[in-house]
Amino acid sequence: MKILSLYPTVPWPLDRGTHQRSYHLLRALGERHEVDAVMLTEDGTDASPEPFAPFCRQVEFLPFRHPQWKTLLGGRLLDPLPSNVAHWADPEVARRLQERIARERYDHIHLCDLILAPYVLGSGVPFSVDRSRVDLQYQWMEHRSLQLGFGTRLLRWENYAKLWWFERRIARAAAFEVVCGPDDETFLRRHITRRGRIHVVGNGVDLGFFRPDAASEPRDAEPTVLFCGAMDYNPNVDALDWFFREIHSAVLAQVPQLRVLIVGKNPVPAVQAHATRPGVTVTGTVPDVRAYYRRAWAQIVPLRIGGGTRLKIPESMAMGTPVVSTPIGAQGLDLQHGSEALLAESADDFARETIRLLTDASLRSAVEATGRAAAQARFSWARMGDLLCQAFSPRPQP
Repeated sequence: MKILSLYPTVPWPLDRGTHQRSYHLLRALGERHEVDAVMLTEDGTDASPEPFAPFCRQVEFLPFRHPQWKTLLGGRLLDPLPSNVAHWADPEVARRLQERIARERYDHIHLCDLILAPYVLGSGVPFSVDRSRVDLQYQWMEHRSLQLGFGTRLLRWENYAKLWWFERRIARAAAFEVVCGPDDETFLRRHITRRGRIHVVGNGVDLGFFRPDAASEPRDAEPTVLFCGAMDYNPNVDALDWFFREIHSAVLAQVPQLRVLIVGKNPVPAVQAHATRPGVTVTGTVPDVRAYYRRAWAQIVPLRIGGGTRLKIPESMAMGTPVVSTPIGAQGLDLQHGSEALLAESADDFARETIRLLTDASLRSAVEATGRAAAQARFSWARMGDLLCQAFSPRPQP
């Protein structure tokens, strides 16, 4: 099959979860099909085709610039597109894509985000959408979790209505959609489409890279927990705020030697501020996150805003670092509480499970072993690539 795969950014280097998902699934597609990859590059970003050349027929980078955000009365209200989709419209990109599609005669176009759908609607070529998160679900969770002013909430409601309409339109037009977990599929079935084709392809882990012997660092001598991820990503910022506001002091009371490592690129001021707390380190970008996985006694994932699945959990499990997570944080992974990970929804429960893991060495060892076995069996990128390629197989005739 001749496939055009379209990306809103260049998924390299592999320093974000979305980059890892896009790269590994593109590689799986390219190893089985004839794939051209087109990637948008913002603000003169320098990109090289070298990471993608081994499995792509062609790689093209299209210069892209976001249009200015519209005000409610300055064009936004009359625009049928939700603002987060309209923000990715570029007439020159549209023209060049139309030329490529007409010239190359693709069998299928694979979009790696809903925001790219306007570029291919009406092209006459079957298309699919890989949803690293379901936008409507994510924005609604964010709306419920964050403290927002009246004006912001009004704009959010206006966008929800348009986004709901747009999601339904894409579900009808797409050959199929790909989501990260069964919870995302349930949301789409309940709120967007009952008949559209939906395939679950979770996030995975590079088992050759994330393995316990890949880092020589021993566990820290003092009880240490890790929170890993992009530190300019709103759900991660909110998770840390909740942890330190409602959970940290309860854990510290029972584990006074507690150390907290906050590891990830671009920490915003709200994240940097946590470094003023005793025993808390904010690293920013690190050359190799595996050393921090091995140092930590556990990884905490106190996420309250979900959609998709978090790569930090399969990575941590593959490295042999036990996980304490909210159900939203572990969404889509189908983890068994008490064996593969510890799951807790309320602040009190999260504190109790964290304390239990840090103070019970036998429990840590058991969760480490069972979690690593689960990562090996269920979360390899090879397995996820197979699942994606199955979605491209012809549907059996009734």
